[in-house]
Amino acid sequence: MRSKPIPRFLLFAGLCVCLTSGELVLKHAFAVNTARIVFTSMRDGNYEIYVMDAVGGNQERLTNNPSDDLDPDWSPDGTKIAFVTGRDGGVSQIYVMDADGKNLIRLTDGPRHKWGPDWSPDGGKIAFTVQPAVIREPHIAVMDADGRNRERLEDRASEPSWSPDGGEIAFVSTRDGDPEIYMIGADGQGLERVTHDLASQQRPAFSPDGRRIAYMAHHEGFGHISVVDSDGRNLQRLTHNQDNYWDPAWSPDGGAIAYWTWDGIEDGPATIHLMTSNGRYIRQLSDGGNAQDYQPDISPVGLAVSPVSKTTTIWGRLKILFE
Repeated sequence: MRSKPIPRFLLFAGLCVCLTSGELVLKHAFAVNTARIVFTSMRDGNYEIYVMDAVGGNQERLTNNPSDDLDPDWSPDGTKIAFVTGRDGGVSQIYVMDADGKNLIRLTDGPRHKWGPDWSPDGGKIAFTVQPAVIREPHIAVMDADGRNRERLEDRASEPSWSPDGGEIAFVSTRDGDPEIYMIGADGQGLERVTHDLASQQRPAFSPDGRRIAYMAHHEGFGHISVVDSDGRNLQRLTHNQDNYWDPAWSPDGGAIAYWTWDGIEDGPATIHLMTSNGRYIRQLSDGGNAQDYQPDISPVGLAVSPVSKTTTIWGRLKILFE
């Protein structure tokens, strides 16, 4: 459980850029994309949803409501954003809006808090967490992208992440003690435990090729980002400094990971950054200061939506050579 203050209704936490100066030497294939990053920020006094381009420019606010808006997730085609808000009665519900913040639609209702939406790869469904009460275990549910046909998928489970082929969902569970990463078929069959990290796990995220899962784990009093093969092998810790690192989000080609970091100081700044998928630091993206920016999610390749300045971003599987 993160120690950073979180929105009042959220009961359970939570590209590589080619620099023209020549700082990075790219290897392998790459794709040019005007990608965007959606994120949560408190820069204007409460949690709202913002977007920026993939190098941190053209930051724009999408929501404007006295209630907290957070937990944004791009649809696979990049035209919509699912997010969580308590704007109708204080109970956190899942909404969807267009990528420009228009055409807001509420998808869930009822007295139980919902959070952590994640779109299926075909865009037809959304998995999410249902929190009955503080003292009760959450469960995962799946619904159609229009909010219909909601089904309970797995008990004692939270923070779902679809595999790229849509066949499996990774999630967090305390069924064997501390929170660990598990995986289950999208049909609710074939439960498997993925991690045995001896540290509390949060926020799993499948890589675009489905071979790895990035997640946050508590080590030595700090939250750090690790990756592991989807079969539980080849665990690699990516961050090591004495700061907190949260909410990993993969670039579309798997070459980089966005995340937010916080130094642990009460009400201190939280900022969004990028690193390569093997943990090499790239750059800071969000404003810094006391902006308090969280929960990045990178848009898919081939968006119709692009930054105002048409900033070109180069993503790629790459090797960084330091000379």
